[in-house]
Amino acid sequence: MKVVHMTQERSAGDGLDSGRIRVAVIEDHPLYRVSVERVLAEADFVELGAVVDSVARFHVHRQPPGSVVLLDLGLPGVAGAAAVLEVCELGHHVLVVSAQAEPEVVLGAIAAGARGFLSKDVDADELLIAIKTVADGGAYVSAVVAGMIMKDNADRPAVSADVELSPREEQVLRLVAAGERDVDIALILGIGVRTVRGYLDRIRDKTGERRRPGLVKEAIRRGLIGGSGPRRGGRK
Repeated sequence: MKVVHMTQERSAGDGLDSGRIRVAVIEDHPLYRVSVERVLAEADFVELGAVVDSVARFHVHRQPPGSVVLLDLGLPGVAGAAAVLEVCELGHHVLVVSAQAEPEVVLGAIAAGARGFLSKDVDADELLIAIKTVADGGAYVSAVVAGMIMKDNADRPAVSADVELSPREEQVLRLVAAGERDVDIALILGIGVRTVRGYLDRIRDKTGERRRPGLVKEAIRRGLIGGSGPRRGGRK
């Protein structure tokens, strides 16, 4: 995407029309942010909302719920899967656009609620297709990102999704898929860290998945993401 000019951060209330897809941008790299803004401004189906450099600034602009939010993961302040969760909880559809495309990062973002994931080398046409897909309720992963996940899958043996997990094991697996650390899972569930690690050992033994990316995939296979799993402040 060609960078044409520099702009200031844009407010969510600038130039709104009905019947178009409202799109916001959270990106801390100035040149890339301007490049994306230019592409969106020239798309006739896009209603450009807030264009900011952090989740904190996004809160200030009060973007109307239901927007498609293009979100970088390497942000100042709230970042990564936590940023995805926070923006999703505001009622938006998150489309991650990031230079970080490792399988664990991708799957963690999707598990946290992202509707799609694009690498930053995506062209303007594919970006706009992804926005339309997400706005229509679909999911979109760019070919580069999908290729990395497929390669990661090919490097490990197939596992069975038929092994039953206990309700607590499902809670732990869901939180792992949301990017939570062992200590955070313990805090959320009100149990000890050693107990969490015991559950993780049992989950690994049952599923055959030893690494976190594999556990995220297992959670996706079992339909555990995007549900009503416990969060901070709402322990079960």
